[in-house]
Amino acid sequence: MLYLIGLGLHDETELSIRSIMVLKRCEKVYLEGYTSLFNGSMEKLEILICQKVEVLKRCDVEENPQKNILSDGGDRALLVLGDPLVATTHSDIMLRAKKLGIEVKIIHNSSVFSAIAETGLQIYKFGRTTTIAYPEGNYFPKSPYDVIWGNKSQGLHTLCLLDIKSDENRFMSVNEGIDLLLRMENERLQNQIRENTLCVGVSRLGGDSIMVAGTTAELLNVDFGCPPHCLVVCGKLHHIEEEMLDLIKVKTD
Repeated sequence: MLYLIGLGLHDETELSIRSIMVLKRCEKVYLEGYTSLFNGSMEKLEILICQKVEVLKRCDVEENPQKNILSDGGDRALLVLGDPLVATTHSDIMLRAKKLGIEVKIIHNSSVFSAIAETGLQIYKFGRTTTIAYPEGNYFPKSPYDVIWGNKSQGLHTLCLLDIKSDENRFMSVNEGIDLLLRMENERLQNQIRENTLCVGVSRLGGDSIMVAGTTAELLNVDFGCPPHCLVVCGKLHHIEEEMLDLIKVKTD
């Protein structure tokens, strides 16, 4: 049996009782450490579940799962930051397991896709999600701009996940994400991301979070602290959303 277990958004204390019970009886426990950032204590996690935890890199999960997660043996578990199957890489693991005749069970946990409502924005008013990636050499992906454009044309908000390169210890900040969106605007010139565009910057959602609403120009000057960060580009606001965002707006005095 392979268990895909959500670790939640912040640390080991978010594990459900069911998850802990399952993990205690597994023969091997793995944690993938590249789709998000674990802000907890590995030592405390191992004490909690009475198991050693092996941290896997992207290549371990995506290229060589047969050497770890999908290897022959008894019950094993893959701990996933947030909720399992949100990242497509975990769906791929599930499909590979099924082809090998390995039964898979999912234990869910909190995810950015639901927790983002803590900002005061209503979940049903979000459109497609996008990821803002770091430019590499001549590669500067601008698909986030198109997603934002499409969502805004329908009055919808856009959740922008920010690039994580855990192997390089690089975690994109809200400020970097906004800067990249403004660079995309300078190339596209379609008036989707301007200095007065309303956004919400968020860091460490589910933990000691910081949530600030303001224009892109205002948020560029906000220190959001340690990662992980995410960014919402707002669409058309309901009056209740406006009132909620007033609670977290940039302080101007």
